[in-house]
Amino acid sequence: MTTETTQTDIKELSANQLVDWLAEREIPSYRAVQIRKWIYLRQADTFESMTDLSKEIRASLNRHFTIRRLEKVALETSSDGSRKYLFRLQDGKFIESVLIPERNHATLCISSQVGCAQNCRFCLTARGGFERNLTQGEIIAQVRDVQNDLNAGQPLTNIVFMGMGEPLANYQNVVHAIRTITDSTLGLGFSSRRVTVSTAGLVPKICALGRDTKVNLAVSLNATDDQTRSALMPLNRGYPLKQLLEACRNYPLPPGRRITFEYILIKGMNDSVADARRLAHLLRPIRAKINLIPFNPHEGSTFERPDDHVIANFQEILLQKNYTVIIRRSKGQDISAACGQLRARSTGRGA
Repeated sequence: MTTETTQTDIKELSANQLVDWLAEREIPSYRAVQIRKWIYLRQADTFESMTDLSKEIRASLNRHFTIRRLEKVALETSSDGSRKYLFRLQDGKFIESVLIPERNHATLCISSQVGCAQNCRFCLTARGGFERNLTQGEIIAQVRDVQNDLNAGQPLTNIVFMGMGEPLANYQNVVHAIRTITDSTLGLGFSSRRVTVSTAGLVPKICALGRDTKVNLAVSLNATDDQTRSALMPLNRGYPLKQLLEACRNYPLPPGRRITFEYILIKGMNDSVADARRLAHLLRPIRAKINLIPFNPHEGSTFERPDDHVIANFQEILLQKNYTVIIRRSKGQDISAACGQLRARSTGRGA
């Protein structure tokens, strides 16, 4: 079911665009601060509730804008506390967001596209195909709406662009959304140190991200030679390892930060001792840390998870080379854990 409206979701406006809209109506710019605080800090759903604005300003906002919520179609909660949200957008398309509880805070994994065009062979989202980019308002809404859904005392502190889609293929909307997410005065107020963008390796946009934002970069690497990586990730044919790693070396890292390299371990494909040694060599010139992710099997995939001793040995080789290496254990194993599973089941695509 879709809803047609001629009004614009006000979250589609940047702070400057809202100031310009107000100026055209001879409304002082400081009103933009009040409006955005209502939307992002106080979680207002109506302009009528913005009681420090005049009735005339509220009426004008109401004529031109909405404050739209995503439609929560499904919510699955794991025994470990992870929550997977399925949201329906205005045009009837579906996206997923995943809330991951940590010891004393929570991380939200958000989507940047409906589906994905990168066609990585290990990814369920790719099997559903690419439909469209998310708008900046739809990206922001995932954070705002899940934050509104949290229990008191469960702070949401970390945002990761690791859900459906390739964030750097939707570059402008992602960057505009990041600016609102990290704006402490006119936005959601997250620290840029707590926001991470993960890419499959869209090289031309990597350094641009470092110039345009101060967020963390994560690179989905998954192989140590071009033949294997191209077989797993077709994007590698256009941007092979040499180009990707050069872009990572040139990434303008703030002091004290490192690039996270994500490496999905797939049995018999990229989990050998030789792979571990090559990985250590490839990343040597880069300020790097490594997340090892044992493959999470899903229906229709021929890939398998390596044995535990193989995973541990891979990690040990990298530790001996003085890397920070974390084995990322998949949470939400008792729900639709793989990204895209809940959407695929709800739409009948990709499963």
